[in-house]
Amino acid sequence: MEIFNEQLVKRVKKPKQLIIKILSVALLITIPALCIALAYPLQLAYLIYVAFFIFLIGIYIVWYVFSIQRVEYEYSVSGGIIEVSKIIALRKRKTMCKLQISDIEILDKDEKVIDTMRFAKRIEACADINDENNYYAVFNSAAYGKTLLVFAPNEKILNAMKGHLKKDIVLKIFYKRG
Repeated sequence: MEIFNEQLVKRVKKPKQLIIKILSVALLITIPALCIALAYPLQLAYLIYVAFFIFLIGIYIVWYVFSIQRVEYEYSVSGGIIEVSKIIALRKRKTMCKLQISDIEILDKDEKVIDTMRFAKRIEACADINDENNYYAVFNSAAYGKTLLVFAPNEKILNAMKGHLKKDIVLKIFYKRG
């Protein structure tokens, strides 16, 4: 019987997302207000109707912008394969990477280990890139070459990966040797 483990990690809200939300609400109010302000001096009544429809369409756009700011990452381990997916607003799922766990060359919590290396692709699938609980996995991808995966697995995911990792990685992570 194949064991299946999964974990969801929500991305931390950053100031960039807050600025995007504030700008979208400001535009929602400003553009229709400008249409209404121009309608009276120019005596064009249809601009008031245009402003109303712009406002209605803007409400939908602002809701959409707010919803796509919600991002989660899902780690799934099953049968020696780890799959990392990005879930946007609980509507859209995108597989970021899927690899054999045995193909992982380096798996470490220490960022200093990978600082000197160069990567063709960097996949960030963690709540916060500056979190001390992040793990850094280096593997060779057929599509990109040397790839770095930054993720934050819990103990359940790590234990599911344990049987498929290389011996030196298991000794270093689980038994603090080497």
